[in-house]
Amino acid sequence: MTEAVIVSTARTPIGKAFRGALNNTEGPTMAGHVIGEAVRRAKVEPGEVEDVVMGCAMQQGTTAMNVARKGAIRAGLPVTVAGTTIDRQCASGLQAIAVAARSVVLDGVKIAVAGGIESISLVQNEHMNKFHAVDDELMAMKPAMYISMLETAEVVAERYKISRERQDKYSLECQRRTASALQGRRFSDELVPIATKMTVIDKATKQVSLRDVTLAQDEGPRPDTTAEGLAKIKPVFEGKTITAGNASQLSDGASACVVMSDTLLTASGSSITRISSACVFGSMPAVGGCQARA
Repeated sequence: MTEAVIVSTARTPIGKAFRGALNNTEGPTMAGHVIGEAVRRAKVEPGEVEDVVMGCAMQQGTTAMNVARKGAIRAGLPVTVAGTTIDRQCASGLQAIAVAARSVVLDGVKIAVAGGIESISLVQNEHMNKFHAVDDELMAMKPAMYISMLETAEVVAERYKISRERQDKYSLECQRRTASALQGRRFSDELVPIATKMTVIDKATKQVSLRDVTLAQDEGPRPDTTAEGLAKIKPVFEGKTITAGNASQLSDGASACVVMSDTLLTASGSSITRISSACVFGSMPAVGGCQARA
């Protein structure tokens, strides 16, 4: 039986939405940056890629109209390479990898690219298309369809009795582990620095300018986080539990991996990961999904 294997992966560093280095970088450019690098690392010809599957939860504006296809072209892949974009909200990037793996195992696809892309800075702002965003009939049937991720988190916390203290403790441990991984350069191999132009707003004059930047490291980790500091942060909703310290930040970024049929592997020494349910839904880098932070 044919197996699907991951032969390469590449991702941008994760940028802070609105205030970070990727706040002015278009979706196709971010997607193309990682798609092209993943293909290069896999040592396959661009024309050999049969399909590009990317997850994206905010498909409008810069990420509208099949950003996977746009990213493929931006990466320099020929127009013969197909593309499709998937929205499974927070699991969009992971779902894209699962779809690519199934196409290899079941549909005869030899080489595919999968991953995710999200540009919160250019989409989740005053330019978001809210025209008829709420279906009144659906709202009458199931109002919870339209609640935010922050509200959803509060529902989960209340339902399963997850206290603010437990959330803060988990957040602190995440920061500690991330700091340790950064110190050990555990993320270095997967990162692809990106040179771009960042929007900067002068606090005094409100004047907007563009600054040339190169993002080489994730902007989210806070290695100096302390339990005392987390405890001082006010919750988003009065009397509730979710804060800017224990929720994921709003981010911009992209990630891609090359998924290949094991029958194509050669004795080139390529490092591979066989795709299992644990791999697809737990451990592979896959940007593309909702991110909710105050």
